[in-house]
Amino acid sequence: MKKNLLKTKVKKIFRKHGLSHKHSEICTNYLIKAELVDAKSHGLIRLKMYCDRIKKRLINPKPKIKIKKISSSISHINADNSIGFVSADIGIDQAIKNAQKTGIGLVAIKKSGHFGLSSFYAEQAVKKNLIVFCFTNAPPALAPHGAKKSLFGTNPICFGTPTGKVPFILDASTSVINRGKIRRANKLGKRIPYGVALNKAGKITTNAKEALLGTQLPIAEFKGSGLAWMVDILSGVLTGSSHGGKTKDPFDDFTGPQNVGHLFITINPKIFVGNNFIKEIKKNIKRVKKLPKAKGFNSILYPGERKNKTYKMNLNKDISIPEKILKEMSELDAI
Repeated sequence: MKKNLLKTKVKKIFRKHGLSHKHSEICTNYLIKAELVDAKSHGLIRLKMYCDRIKKRLINPKPKIKIKKISSSISHINADNSIGFVSADIGIDQAIKNAQKTGIGLVAIKKSGHFGLSSFYAEQAVKKNLIVFCFTNAPPALAPHGAKKSLFGTNPICFGTPTGKVPFILDASTSVINRGKIRRANKLGKRIPYGVALNKAGKITTNAKEALLGTQLPIAEFKGSGLAWMVDILSGVLTGSSHGGKTKDPFDDFTGPQNVGHLFITINPKIFVGNNFIKEIKKNIKRVKKLPKAKGFNSILYPGERKNKTYKMNLNKDISIPEKILKEMSELDAI
């Protein structure tokens, strides 16, 4: 489907579900961008989930988002159970403004929901020549090291920095693969890779449904579990949001709002090294790229390069949408 036509359709669906013109535009842009960077696990496959939660009033379509100024650098946002795209968009904008004023911005958000890819918010800060960290927690999917029951989310860690060229943006879940990929595989009847999840009996499974009912495996065993715990503290405990396994699953748990927390940290790199930062980071990247290539590699890429290339390649192409998702979109549009 043509990108502009798809954008019109998705925006219309959000408008029908009560979102304002501006909020519909924000949500639509993020969902379509996920498709364009081939992060389909965070794209249109989630549209029905967002709309279902809006219909059940678990996402507030008309939120009264409040920004509390704690200092010139620090802000605390009450998202009023808004859709995550909207609260995070406001949050990263505030973090950018704070860092532009003082050199550093710290923004905590509570009472939010799933906000898509962390890299989308990191990109906004990097475009303003800021270094950025983004944290958000998620529903139980990983078992803490030594436990046999899921408690932590696949809590992603995201870091971005300007380079003078393509932004360096690392956006990685603390699980071997993100949960959205398993959700998508389950919906489309596909298998998942071996070694990324366990079934209820604790055995490795390639069945997506079994994986969703079981537990996902963290990256690097206890290290990944520890990082997931760290993100749970930063985006849950610190922000005043749900944590410790209390974040509700947006697909399966309709007992109340998710109360997801986000934390954005923005830093002006000039505060320590002045205008030398870009010059030095270019040297840093150049040294890495000059290293001898391992077998099977023609180049050494830094985080963000491949995604940027994919986005540019797909920007003017039609977006392929599975029949099952097209059907869901038609049903949502018929409301």
